[in-house]
Amino acid sequence: MNILVCVKRVPQTGGRIVLTADGQEIDRKYLGFTVSPHEECAVEEAVRIVEAAGGQTAVLSLGPAEADEQLRDALALGIERAILLETDGGEWDPVSTAAAIAAAIRDQEAAHGPFDLILFGNESADGGGYQVGIRVAVALGRPVVNGIKALTFRDGIVIARREAPDGGWETYELPLPAVVGVKEGLNLPRYPSVPGRIRAKKKEIERVLAAVPDAGSVTLGPRKQLLRLPVEQAAVVEILGRGPEAAPAVVDMLVQIGVLS
Repeated sequence: MNILVCVKRVPQTGGRIVLTADGQEIDRKYLGFTVSPHEECAVEEAVRIVEAAGGQTAVLSLGPAEADEQLRDALALGIERAILLETDGGEWDPVSTAAAIAAAIRDQEAAHGPFDLILFGNESADGGGYQVGIRVAVALGRPVVNGIKALTFRDGIVIARREAPDGGWETYELPLPAVVGVKEGLNLPRYPSVPGRIRAKKKEIERVLAAVPDAGSVTLGPRKQLLRLPVEQAAVVEILGRGPEAAPAVVDMLVQIGVLS
């Protein structure tokens, strides 16, 4: 089994988001970075599959030079090769991103053999567009399914299961090679070991300069006009009193909010 995992460098959740002055990008100067929980599960699943059945693994990311940090995290967990499609750090739209990744996959397969399985996160933690994995699959002419929380294999087929709206499960059988978008909960990702991190630092990351595809080579989708931050809710603090004399006011408040009757 030859498996490729595609990950994206995204701001860590919980950080305060600030926009650039022109409203076109997130100001990333003071943010920490990671990959989304869905993609962490994709990396873990690739490692588990190869540990159980043998094969090869690779991880690919499109992003700035600093994205090698996220690639090395994947290497520390047991992924064997890493490819960085290096950009100038600007945000790419899903159409251009998918076109660049699909072109890179074709080049990788020409050099290293075809990928049996390409894993994406269900959606990125920052943009949440749900598009890139599906667009890559269409560009490569391969079957794709998203939202997967269980994977098994049988005779050249990947059996993928996802939760149904009624609480049950939907099961899909895709002939390999295939593209699968996985969700958090597929597995419990391991923590990288110290020896794993040391090995990852020594590994060479293949760097390819990513070029935005010509406008005529892709079907253009919606274009971003402006980013806006949601209105923050103001917090109001009411001091009910101090010491024992505050007890009646506390009881009245608990009655008002329905905790006491």
